[in-house]
Amino acid sequence: MSLDIRPVVSSLLRNRTGAVLVAFQIAIALAVLVNAVFIVHQRIEKMSRPTRIDDQNLFGVRTAEFTNRFNYDASVHEDLAYLRGLPDVVSASVSNSVPLGISGSATTVWTQPDNKGERAQINYFAMDEQGLNTLGVRLIAGRGFRAEEILPPVTPTNTADFVPQLIVTQAVAEVLFPHQNALGKTVYDSWGKPSTITGIIDNMIGTGWSGYEALDHVAIMPRMPRMYGFDYLVRTKPGRRDAIMRTVEEHLSTSNPDRVIQYVRSVEYFKKLLYRDDRNMGVFLITVTALLLAVASLGIFGLATFNVSARTKQIGTRRAVGARRADIVRYFMVENGLITTAGIVVGCALALAIGYWLSLQYQLPRLDLYYLVGGVLALWLIGQLAAWQPARKASAVSPSVATRTV
Repeated sequence: MSLDIRPVVSSLLRNRTGAVLVAFQIAIALAVLVNAVFIVHQRIEKMSRPTRIDDQNLFGVRTAEFTNRFNYDASVHEDLAYLRGLPDVVSASVSNSVPLGISGSATTVWTQPDNKGERAQINYFAMDEQGLNTLGVRLIAGRGFRAEEILPPVTPTNTADFVPQLIVTQAVAEVLFPHQNALGKTVYDSWGKPSTITGIIDNMIGTGWSGYEALDHVAIMPRMPRMYGFDYLVRTKPGRRDAIMRTVEEHLSTSNPDRVIQYVRSVEYFKKLLYRDDRNMGVFLITVTALLLAVASLGIFGLATFNVSARTKQIGTRRAVGARRADIVRYFMVENGLITTAGIVVGCALALAIGYWLSLQYQLPRLDLYYLVGGVLALWLIGQLAAWQPARKASAVSPSVATRTV
């Protein structure tokens, strides 16, 4: 028995309210599904990007001066000697902030004096000669700092002093000197003071500041930090970080009564904070999308079940005049396919419109059409699966139903 699509369309037009509502559900589900999956994939890529430092084996110790008797030079020398002498410690350095942390320092450099030429905003770390090894970052070109090149801490009388040397990430080098070798080039601070790029490192992520224009715009300065507090960064052998953190906290908390230890935390802790909003957004979008798909599936299932129940005698009549069970299944699957297709067509337009609005409102990339194609196939498959059981139920109707009067 061949299937004519016209009776299917005619039947839908006579009972269009339910079909329209289900098609509308499918359209909304498709629009949300496509854009939600696209956004979640972007967030996953963002959270998965490498920090280019040894973040799994790195922790920070935040200290603060407690009394006027605090001797900075002696305390730092003693603490670093202790940290570097611990078994399973690869390297330790002093720093003005912890990588990926919510605190830090930033400045702007130019390729010409008087704030002219190419410009780059950088998040900088003031560290000693063991800074690069402590971070575990890869040196691409040039060299690290020597011990004699490390400058004393900034004081209220020399806050405008710029360091004579800088180590920058490759991203900074490319912004300041595009299509050139930045090694050995001179950059200038806001007061026009020069600094030479003596090293280029891999694009490490420096800061956990929300909204910072470029997380990999980082520079390492050869200076001892102090003015706004300072940290010790400690890099351990794999698997030994947590144990050494406990040991360090116990020792440093009691070794010097003139300072306090504000926290001892791993870089992974700050990494989780950095991506907390992205992770929460991903969970929220996945949950909402799953609920919408479930509602759409229930709507399709409910409409198909209602149509089967309302047409039991009609189905029996068709069976009595020779329709096979496969013909009955095909009829209801085609009917559902038409409803699903109508919803998908509207949903495609809605998905593209929402994607365009999101790109303008939140500076997101434009929706990739691959996601739209994948969403269409997913909704089509879900729609047909939801209608399969009611269609099989319809095919089980006996031809004798056609002769019943009650």
